[in-house]
Amino acid sequence: MEIRPSSGQSAADSAAVLGAAVSLREACLAVAGREHGINLSECYNGGDQWMREVMRIAVEFEEWACAHVAFEMLDEVWPYFLEERFGTACLEAVGVECLGGFDEADCLRVALRLRLPIAHDGTLPIPVLVEAQNPVARAGFARFRIQSMRNSVEEDDNALPFGWDDDPYDECFGPVYFALYGIADDGLHEHIADRETFAAVQALAERLNPGITFPACPRSSPRPSARR
Repeated sequence: MEIRPSSGQSAADSAAVLGAAVSLREACLAVAGREHGINLSECYNGGDQWMREVMRIAVEFEEWACAHVAFEMLDEVWPYFLEERFGTACLEAVGVECLGGFDEADCLRVALRLRLPIAHDGTLPIPVLVEAQNPVARAGFARFRIQSMRNSVEEDDNALPFGWDDDPYDECFGPVYFALYGIADDGLHEHIADRETFAAVQALAERLNPGITFPACPRSSPRPSARR
């Protein structure tokens, strides 16, 4: 397990940049070798420009990760993790012929594909799923859940959970918001209210049940986090 400062505090790691660059380079070469008609030199006006794009993306992603990834929740050696997985996730997000357009939004897309724990500070549309036990014994709801949601713009404003496999910037959906649910002992969910921010829905939950405790700044991770 790598010991590294929390998100927003760590400096870019040159070993992580190297791991990401090597991974992306190898992934590009593998795709070009499998698929006829893809010539990386032609796609990028020369092989040297393609390598510059690979390095630019590696640096940009590492700097983005330093600002947003909750490294204290990542049970991996970061440079090795990137070397093993970054290239494939990056090409799934942008495609081997489109590296020149890689930007900050793609950093989030890649992070979600890598299932990285992301600190929720209100600046990014990220999946959140947190639960808190109801401190009141024998209450109607055994626990409460806050979940990130968004509405379809094409299906009568249909509300759907926003999860790890979803594009955070999909134009078919509206902005991400947060829903509060009560969960009974039998697992049945009841929708209580929606709010635009996590802080607002957390405050509502605490007004409804002053003894409840949600994390003040949840870390978005693929598995629900719970506090008792």
